[in-house]
Amino acid sequence: MSFSRVSFLIFILFLFLCKPTFSDLLLTSKDLAEIPINFLNFAKQAEVFDWMVGIRRQIHENPELGYEEFETRKPPFVAIRADMDALSLQEMVEWDHKSKNPGKMHACGHDAHAAMLLGAAKILQEHRDLVKGTVVLVFQPAEEGGGGAKKMVEAGALENVEAIFGIHSSTLLPVGEVASRSGPLLAGSGFFEAVISGKGGHAAIPQHSVDPILSASNVIVSLQHLVSREADPLDSQVLTVAKFQGGGAFNVIPDSVTIGGTFRAFSRESLLQLKQRIEEVIVGQAAVQRCNATVTFNSIEKPIYPPTVNDKELHKLFQRVASHILGPAGVKDVQPMMGSEDFSFYQELIPGYFFLLGMKDEELQHPAAVHSPYFRINEDALPIGAALHASLAVRYLLENQARTPTYNGYHHDEL
Repeated sequence: MSFSRVSFLIFILFLFLCKPTFSDLLLTSKDLAEIPINFLNFAKQAEVFDWMVGIRRQIHENPELGYEEFETRKPPFVAIRADMDALSLQEMVEWDHKSKNPGKMHACGHDAHAAMLLGAAKILQEHRDLVKGTVVLVFQPAEEGGGGAKKMVEAGALENVEAIFGIHSSTLLPVGEVASRSGPLLAGSGFFEAVISGKGGHAAIPQHSVDPILSASNVIVSLQHLVSREADPLDSQVLTVAKFQGGGAFNVIPDSVTIGGTFRAFSRESLLQLKQRIEEVIVGQAAVQRCNATVTFNSIEKPIYPPTVNDKELHKLFQRVASHILGPAGVKDVQPMMGSEDFSFYQELIPGYFFLLGMKDEELQHPAAVHSPYFRINEDALPIGAALHASLAVRYLLENQARTPTYNGYHHDEL
């Protein structure tokens, strides 16, 4: 199935289109503050809460990997975003709604993201008189390395959209807390793989071989100098070689070695500089050891993710809305993190805002991190996420209904 067909089925539904009237402009600050509280109370109603929990558990039981999310789509669809894909993991959590698909698991909270977005749709439908514009719900495939957001943009998912919001679950934050920041939140990232070829032979007579293992070892050491000696210490960057494959016997020098890893930075300029220097160092150092090297960045299957940069004005809106729901003490600031998110592809086109939602399971003494087979979330946070989604959409439309769109050419190159 081509992506254009998938995106046609998945990504967008215009559910609300209300014309603003003069009376819309007469809402007081007290009225605006009550909107997120009313939405949260609605989301906490037993019928709505149980419905969201049921949706999340159904998705959790049937995890689907990137670009395979065919059963995860649940009409009607309605630009607030949720990713839907699972991970290639065997779930180790024993509970009634354990994954039914062997080797696949929702271990990053995407099942909760989809359920909360559907919950937001339910809230917005119930309070559609407050929706003064068009709300678009974006159900996105393939966030986990597949760059699904990039393909969504290419397919026109953000056509006419002025701003976008996204949530990510956090098992480190307690229920009732959210965290984010203005400006750089997450790093941009890319992957690389290199095949270093020499000449194999018997380990007892290395002089008759060209050892690719020795060459790869020198390459890895040299790559570490790119951050420690070429990068500005105030410009955070990471380069990690996490893959080393070569040889299968104790006394045989192999013909080739494969290495691979990831590189991360908080500006597009730094990412591209790292990419260029990674290839130069690998090829050059391999040549010093009489080896040949080919380097690939696999940008089609695993595209380079831009940095996730939160819009300043949307940050102010988020703080207002989240404070109304959780109180000022529940709204936390965080430092930039080296993780990456393809939500950043949306932010290259229009202003966007991404934040963390506390979903810590207090029954666990040591909550599992994302991408762990023991990952668990606290479903009590689902109403909060749904209310935040709906409130951010409604408040954005109410506060921007009289403004002419000016974001068609919006983009950023660095933080």
